[in-house]
Amino acid sequence: MYNKTTEDVTVTVEPVFLKEGSRPDEDMYLWAYRVRIENNRPESVHLRRRYWYITDSLGQVQEVTGIGVIGEQPLILSLAVYEYASGTILAAPSGMMMGSYEMEAENQKIIQVQVPPFSLDSPYEKISAK
Repeated sequence: MYNKTTEDVTVTVEPVFLKEGSRPDEDMYLWAYRVRIENNRPESVHLRRRYWYITDSLGQVQEVTGIGVIGEQPLILSLAVYEYASGTILAAPSGMMMGSYEMEAENQKIIQVQVPPFSLDSPYEKISAK
């Protein structure tokens, strides 16, 4: 698991390679990831937007932005937790993801909460011996 705290909000990510949904012969590698957002602030925060930077072992980059997560803009109460699951597909057997969430505090201040960089590793990655 990977975690990072920004502005008293902790984001934890747990990626899982989905072998049964992947098709290596077609350069399609599938991952699921579970995200836990823990609000340790004295006030609620509203998750407004997301940004993902995804890169694979071939150097291909995808940038994903959008409103909320999984079709929701959750209000996360003080000292509460919000969890969701999502996924991504790469054209290479490994990669990395990182990103951020734009959140609005009760005082309408916008904060950028960092998502920790996390590794997407599959058993199909060839490791070269030196």
